Amino acid sequence: MITFLVSLALLIGGYFVYGKFVEKVFKPDDRPTPATVMEDGVDFVPMKTSNIFLIQLLNIAGLGPIFGAILGALWGPVVFLWIVFGTIFAGAVHDYLSGMISLRHNGASISEIVGIYLGKFMKFVMRIFSVVLLVLVGTVFMTGPAGLLARLTPDHLNVTFWLIVILIYYFLATLLPIDKLIGKIYPIFGIALIIMAIGIGGGIIFQGYKIPELTLTNLHPDKLPIWPLMFITVACGAISGFHATQSPMMARCIKSEKEGRKVFYGAMVAEGVIALIWAAAGVAFYGSTGGLNNALTELGSQASVVYDISFKLLGPVGGVLAMIGVIACPITSGDTAFRSARLTLADWMGKEQKSMKSRLLFAVPLLAIGALLSQIDFNIIWRYFSWSNQTLAMIALWAAAVYLFKNKLPHWIATVPATFMSAVSCTYILQAQEGFKLPITISYPSGIIFALVCLGIFLYTTVFRAHKQK
Repeated sequence: MITFLVSLALLIGGYFVYGKFVEKVFKPDDRPTPATVMEDGVDFVPMKTSNIFLIQLLNIAGLGPIFGAILGALWGPVVFLWIVFGTIFAGAVHDYLSGMISLRHNGASISEIVGIYLGKFMKFVMRIFSVVLLVLVGTVFMTGPAGLLARLTPDHLNVTFWLIVILIYYFLATLLPIDKLIGKIYPIFGIALIIMAIGIGGGIIFQGYKIPELTLTNLHPDKLPIWPLMFITVACGAISGFHATQSPMMARCIKSEKEGRKVFYGAMVAEGVIALIWAAAGVAFYGSTGGLNNALTELGSQASVVYDISFKLLGPVGGVLAMIGVIACPITSGDTAFRSARLTLADWMGKEQKSMKSRLLFAVPLLAIGALLSQIDFNIIWRYFSWSNQTLAMIALWAAAVYLFKNKLPHWIATVPATFMSAVSCTYILQAQEGFKLPITISYPSGIIFALVCLGIFLYTTVFRAHKQK
């Protein structure tokens, strides 16, 4: 319990201490924002900071901080360390910088930002990579909530029925002006999300469940290695490249750069709190990592575990409210995933998005692909999503590091997490079953070498080259 409470305090404190430091490094000012000079009534729409925060939180808080945190809890309370420090020093920094740099570039998508700071080749790679990731995210966040809704409703309202309903909603959310649908319903979903987090966290604490204290011992029942599997599995609960695709959407709605820390850094810290609560609930509710593993095996999925914990912990009414909060997370990330994919493609091809015809041109094929992918095994989609997600975060952080250097700002706030995530992403794909299946004797040193090479390239092309030119 002490470890959990200290972790919670560190997350909240991180927003006020390190978040404020990152803000001072970036130096937001009073220059006009894209929302005020490029307003189009569709994507560039000035909105209240409180609404933007809720939209950003719900955009980024998909299944990652819930499903990913539950799976991450299989390694034991060591996962708390990654959620806390990953959020403060990597995830929130990543979200803040990607959002603020987009603000400085007229609300540009992350692929365009990467092109500006990492070159034309990386722009092309990121355009493809980010669109693929966004479609995967939309698919993952379509099938997950459909399964949860099917558990709450009569048998004839099955997974297929809810998939169709969610797909229709995604279609509308992708097309309509951001303040007409998303801006109206997100505050309601936000309340449900807050109730869920408070309910599950309070239930675990006040009903006497024992949250294990910190140990660095690997408690995974199958002894899967902590490095790098845990760092990939937790996904959005600590850092997520998906967020770099979402932050530019809110960069098109913010009225002042000085609101950036509340929106971007703050929303990621809030997501870290959600992940911390579900990681603690997963291992505490079932008594051990072995008990959690048995529950995952017997119940068949993370969705069923969420259902089991919610109803047994909070009763029928509280359970339904908690489940609505859990369902709101992925749905409100899936809709903006497809919306962001539309905007990324539009930026790529230079197509205006004010007219309905232009929006339909991209929305229809994107959602059709998502519908087809929803028929594939969820676990397969999730594994590829998790790796591509963290790889995109790595690339976004390197672009942010170059931006900071070029603007004569301390680049290490991005360089350090970028180097770390380079090692995580490379090591994982080399040893994972869906990757190259190499032994750790090869994947571990290769991942470290790759990270050092990335760092070396960055230092040579920025710091050393600048020094030589003096």
